[in-house]
Amino acid sequence: MRGLFIRWLVLTFSIAAASYLISGIYVSGFFSAFFTAALLGVLNTFLRPVLIILTLPINILSFGLFTFVINALLLMMASGVIPGFHVYGFWSAVFGSLVISIVNWLLNSYINDKGRIEYIDLRKRDGNRWE
Repeated sequence: MRGLFIRWLVLTFSIAAASYLISGIYVSGFFSAFFTAALLGVLNTFLRPVLIILTLPINILSFGLFTFVINALLLMMASGVIPGFHVYGFWSAVFGSLVISIVNWLLNSYINDKGRIEYIDLRKRDGNRWE
């Protein structure tokens, strides 16, 4: 349960970072980003797999790049529901979904399943051997 809440906060931070970096995305405050992260989590859980399967031929032809369009559409859907969160234009949504995906991936790579920060510390020993 703790891991779920930590990942929710990471997604909230990713949305705030996207609003800071992309001029077409506006978040009025922390709670707008917090509830947007919750709605995006629900949309990604239930609606995104259906959209991926329905658009599988075009996704294969575009080598998976159409997934960013699906993410942008989900971001625009969340914009229509959450007050205080606005996405102005399709390309802002595409670049915003790209920023959210990258920041979310970077931050979640340090969190294990139990919600703890985890990293691997490698040290060079005995000549050329890493442990």
